[in-house]
Parts: sequence; structure tokens; C-alpha cells
Amino acid sequence: MHGQTIRSAVYVASMAGLYLSVAMLVPAAVDFYFGNPDWQVFTVSAFSVGAICLASATALRGATAPFSRRLGFLVVNLLWLTLSITGAVPLYLSGLGLDVADALFESVSAVTTTGSTVIAGLDSAPPGLLLWRSMLQWFGGIGIVAMGLLVLPFLKVGGFTVFKMESSDTSEKPFARFAVFVRAFFAIYIGLTVICSILYNVLGMSEFDAVNHAMTTLATGGFSTHDASFGAFQSSPALIWTGTIFMAIAGLPFSVLILFAVRGRLDALRDPQIFAYVGMIGVLAIVVALGLRLGQGESFGYALTHSAFNIVSIVTTTGFASTDYTLWGPFAIVLFFMATFLGGCSGSTSGGIKAYRLVIIASSVRSGLMRLIYPNSVRPVRYGTVAVEAEMQRTVFLFVCAYLGIWALGSIALAATGLDVETAISGSITALANVGPGIGPVIGPSGNFSGIGDPAKLILIFLMLLGRLEILAVLVLLVPAFWRE
Repeated sequence: MHGQTIRSAVYVASMAGLYLSVAMLVPAAVDFYFGNPDWQVFTVSAFSVGAICLASATALRGATAPFSRRLGFLVVNLLWLTLSITGAVPLYLSGLGLDVADALFESVSAVTTTGSTVIAGLDSAPPGLLLWRSMLQWFGGIGIVAMGLLVLPFLKVGGFTVFKMESSDTSEKPFARFAVFVRAFFAIYIGLTVICSILYNVLGMSEFDAVNHAMTTLATGGFSTHDASFGAFQSSPALIWTGTIFMAIAGLPFSVLILFAVRGRLDALRDPQIFAYVGMIGVLAIVVALGLRLGQGESFGYALTHSAFNIVSIVTTTGFASTDYTLWGPFAIVLFFMATFLGGCSGSTSGGIKAYRLVIIASSVRSGLMRLIYPNSVRPVRYGTVAVEAEMQRTVFLFVCAYLGIWALGSIALAATGLDVETAISGSITALANVGPGIGPVIGPSGNFSGIGDPAKLILIFLMLLGRLEILAVLVLLVPAFWRE
């Protein structure tokens, strides 16, 4: 019925798997250089996966179906499934003793840039495996931005990249030509990663740590080469602040970064979601710092350094931790839990509800209240100076309702597997928001997900994919009407 559409989607996914199999040769070379036998695992995985994907792509090559919503939804879902399964192969075959559920969990956490891990003993793990985890997150960040800026807006289930500048009378996209945008995006994404890596190295990280942490910082993924995460570098405020700044940059919309960096468009920085995003980070960081100063007696410099780093990490859904912030008291825990829902900007590598939706919701509430006071007035919902269409408003509220509903259902499902209430509730939202660490001793910033059972891991895998694909892009496949002609 939809043979050509399905064939085209599987072909695209096969090509993505083929490219990822070639990328496996990089950690293979690293392990070979350091004399680690895991280079054989990555080599075998690369040729095995590559052969399967090449055979599939060759068999399915032909006339491509015209791009449509149906094809877009299928491609988005198949791409993330393919990358997750492909990325899990060397993890499963490695000497870490991961079973299928563990390997798939780690891979899904990587490509969705969630950052939750089931691996303990990262400090002594093979270098190739550590690099592979970071590479998966970095590739996942590229895919997330591309999906958020180019695919989801067309499918009308996410993204808000067509915005109206205050200095302009017409709405515009970052670049009219797709090729120009792609080149600019890759230049900025790679350039920021290189700069971040150099600064990390200059400020005290080893070259290997610097490269890995730079990739997972710009991808807002949060995988580290140490069990203590960024806590391994907490004695260096300069490193902590560098990580804070680059995480905050990665949470900005890349369309705005491109307009600013390539065309010098200062007015691009007036995007309302940027003000909301920076405001949320600033208020939460200062409030937590004051609480830490008054409640724990820490110096304000220390309190602000670590509160800013960890708040930015959670809001941008990076998931790094410079210390166990759950030890800062109930007030801080509540604020960090609330921050888990927020997310960065649309068109960034961040997850969560995202700032532009919060801006539209706030504008909708304000408009509704004003109509109650002035019943005959016309109060359109605005995003900055742009009137938000009714369809966009419905999509935003539908997303938020689905988001909260799935969080609740996920919490119930996790609790049914035997997890305690705290772990179930925080685990559900940290997976759905692609944040990484949860709350509590089991999956908090000082723990990991290795101690939970396989049924809970499978639920979390599903939630991570749901959150990464903006929920509605997955749920639409479950609607029978989607498969009808």
C-alpha cells in the first residue's frame, strides 16, 4: 500500500547505518593505538553492520518517494531505531559484559543525548569504547538539530524555526538554500566542538578527556569518561565555568547562531525563547546559589559556580554533574526536579518541553486573562511580535498534555517493575526529557542505571526515544489512519 514510501524510508535508514559503521573504525584505531584488544570488536562490528546496511541499501535503491508527512515520520523513527541498534552492537560485543538490554540502553541513551549510563568503572574502561559513546552523542546532536530545524516544522509536530524578527516585516528562515544552511550548521557545530576541546585541554583536561567532553558538551549529552562525571574536575572553577558556557551555547537555537555568526544578525538574538531560556537559567542558578550559601555555609563563589553549572546542565538536558546536588537539601532538589521539565531552545541539541513552548503557553495564559478582564478586546497570542496561529497553539498544548500524561504513565509503569516511587517518578521524566541523572541514591548524580532490572530499562528506552522524537512523531505511527491511503 505504501511500498515506495516504506522502501525509501528503509533506504535512508540503511545509509545512515552504513555511515555509522564506517565511524566505528575510529574507536577501533584508538584502541589499536593504545594496545587494547577491543579494536577487534569495533572492526568486526564495522564490517558486519556495514555489510548488512550496504546490502539493504543496494537492494532498496531506486526512485525516491516524494517527501511527505508520512515519509517524514517514517524516516525520523527508522533513523533513530537504526542508529540505536547499530550503536549497540560494539557495546554488546565488548568485554564489559553488557547484555542486550544494557547495550541497547547505553546506545539509545547516547544517540538521544540523554546521558544515562549502565556502565560502572568508566575511569578504567577501554578508550575506544569511551570514544564511541561520545561519538554517538555527538552524531545524535547533529541529527537532533537537523530534525528540529528541517523535518519536524514541516511535519507540524515540533520546532519553531520560522520566526519573525522585530526589525523585519516578513517571516524568514535562516537560509533560503538548504545547502548553505547545512554548511553553516556543520561549520558552527564542529567549530564550537573544537574550541571547547582546546579550552578544556588548556585548562587542565587531558587531550582524550577534552575531546570526549567537548563532543558530549556540544551535543548536550553528558556522557563522561569518569564515574564522577564533571566532579572529577571540580577543583578547577575555570573548567566548570567553561563547561557552563558551552552547555548554555549548545542550548541556543542553531538557526539563530547561524544568523548571528554568518550574517552578523544581532537582531536574531532577540528571539523570545532566548530571553526565556536565559532568564530561567539565571533565576534558578542564583536562587540555588543563595540557598547553598545560606543553608550549607559555602562561599558564594563556590555556590554560584556549582549551582550555575548544574542548573545549566539540567535545563539544557546535558546531564553533567560537578557534585551530588541532591545533598544540597530539599529546596534544591525540588528546583532541580522542576528544571528537568524545562529544556533549552527549539533547534538546539537540548530536550525537554523547550523554551518556545513555555513562551507560547505564557502568552496564551496572559491573553486568556486579559479577555476575562476585557471581554470585547482582541488579544492575540504572540511569540514576540508574531501572532501565533491557532494550529500552533493547539500543537503546543497537545504536546504538553501528552508530555505530562506519558510522564505519569511512565512513572506508574516503572513503579510496577519494583522501583521505589522516587526512582520511578524521576526516572520517567529524566528519560522523557533526555536529561540523564534522576533524583535519589539509585539513579541520582552519584549513581547510575546499572542496578535496575531489564523491564525498567526497556521502559526507559521507549521513553528516551519518545522524548527525543518530540512524542507526537512516534505516537502518530500508532494511529490507524496514518497507514491508510
